[in-house]
Amino acid sequence: MPGGVAALATAVLDLVFPALCPVCETRLGAGRRDPLCGGCWDAIARIAPPYCDACGMPGPPCCARCAAEPRAWDYARSAARYEEPLREALHAFKFGARRALARPLGDLLVEQCAAALPQGVACVVPVPLAWERERERGFNQARLLAERVATRLGVPLRPRWVARVRTTQPQSDLSAEARWANVLGAFRASAAAAGRHVLVVDDVFTTGATLAACTRALRDAGAARIGVLTVARVV
Repeated sequence: MPGGVAALATAVLDLVFPALCPVCETRLGAGRRDPLCGGCWDAIARIAPPYCDACGMPGPPCCARCAAEPRAWDYARSAARYEEPLREALHAFKFGARRALARPLGDLLVEQCAAALPQGVACVVPVPLAWERERERGFNQARLLAERVATRLGVPLRPRWVARVRTTQPQSDLSAEARWANVLGAFRASAAAAGRHVLVVDDVFTTGATLAACTRALRDAGAARIGVLTVARVV
């Protein structure tokens, strides 16, 4: 459908069946990033330099945590702070089956972080979701985000390069310390990652435990360089 006709069709549909933002439930209006309204999109607390090169935490180039103990990956970037309205958007995405949010959230990742990525990214790998939770939810939110990121960056998506090899409890139910033990050894990576610059994508960076276990598996498989991208960062 030509662009002008598509825009007209969208305008007519909005008049008859007004599209509402899944976060604030207002009409989308100007500046919309479907299905987010322009107001919620603009209100996202984006992370800009300075931040830790290793983990993306706002602050000095090397935070105290990363100085004390190097990460399993080489660099990490997060698009925004994990606070409203982004927190509610991610909740609607993951638990409200609002899959359409993968597009603006994936775009947010690329638009906020792509310029800071090193050259030579070979592929994008989503953090795999536990199979029972993916079955309940019907999708893996990290994969949908990774698909959008891979498309925008023009690199292949490799969803099978990391797999879960044992069942884990939901990380949100656990303390910070328990999260590390919960995912220890939970992933295995393909030998295809050997010698590659791999970009791992997930929705939220909380303690970094899941990302550490996932990237450690890639490192064990021989990945030459590993980056991490998350939509949100708990600060």
